[in-house]
Amino acid sequence: MLTNLLFFLLTGTTLTVLLWTGVELFRTQEDPLGDRLEELQSQALVVAQRSARRKTTGRGLDRVLVLVGQVPGGDGWLHDTERLLSRAGIRRKYALAVYVILTLVFVLILLSVMVWLERGNPPVSVLIGVVVALLLGFLLPKMVLQRFVKRYRRRLQEALPDTVDLLGIVLGTGLALDQAMMRVSEEMEYIYPELAGEFATVVMQVRAGQDRTTAFSQFVRRTGIEDLKSLAAMIVQSEKFGTSLAQALKVYADALRMRRRLRAEAAVGKAGIKMLFPIVIFILPVLFVITLVPGLLSVLKDLKTLGSGR
Repeated sequence: MLTNLLFFLLTGTTLTVLLWTGVELFRTQEDPLGDRLEELQSQALVVAQRSARRKTTGRGLDRVLVLVGQVPGGDGWLHDTERLLSRAGIRRKYALAVYVILTLVFVLILLSVMVWLERGNPPVSVLIGVVVALLLGFLLPKMVLQRFVKRYRRRLQEALPDTVDLLGIVLGTGLALDQAMMRVSEEMEYIYPELAGEFATVVMQVRAGQDRTTAFSQFVRRTGIEDLKSLAAMIVQSEKFGTSLAQALKVYADALRMRRRLRAEAAVGKAGIKMLFPIVIFILPVLFVITLVPGLLSVLKDLKTLGSGR
């Protein structure tokens, strides 16, 4: 009786959360100036300022963040999740709130299923099932998000050599750095949209009054790629000391192509080792069955014939 009551309670809570999330997502809130200011603040403020803003504001889906931030350890989880979302290229206004709500709904569904499956079992078994459901509910979405981060980072690394080379060519025509980055962003928008969007974000931050060094530091922090860290340091130092940035970018683009070639060769070298396990597990047993079974059947048939002849 208690397990059934708990199951229906969790199911009702899950449906209520889903309904409320849908209402909040489709409800329009017309505040362009506030949305723009909030977007700039979310890109420029540090972690402490973001945490303080979550605790003091609670409009729309941000109420979920306020509630989660009040739980012990919730603020650190929100910060880590926001960092992963940023590194995955997901930087919409309510991205963090939607991710948190979907994760909590997923946890509630797993808890409901686990309680329903463990009904009638001892309390220790029910407790173990609840713990397993909680772990899976929080770990599986994080693993999926980390996969998105790796994919986004791989796309940035693949686009970096050609984009840096084009940036050096555009700078050689006499354009300023901001104009050159915006032109490269426009040219690469349909080929490498991820890196083009990052360049456009840096330019917009500089035009909004932010220091270029800070903008590039945030660019590196958002992506977490060492090659971009070297590129940002090169651009900042070239601007500080007045050296030729176009020539430096040309040399750096050649180095990036060499690194990309080495990564491709390393991936080809690892392919043989990675194919060893599927071959041993799936292909060789099938070959053994195809090769040996007809012979065994023939031997068994001959033995049966000899036995019947006697």
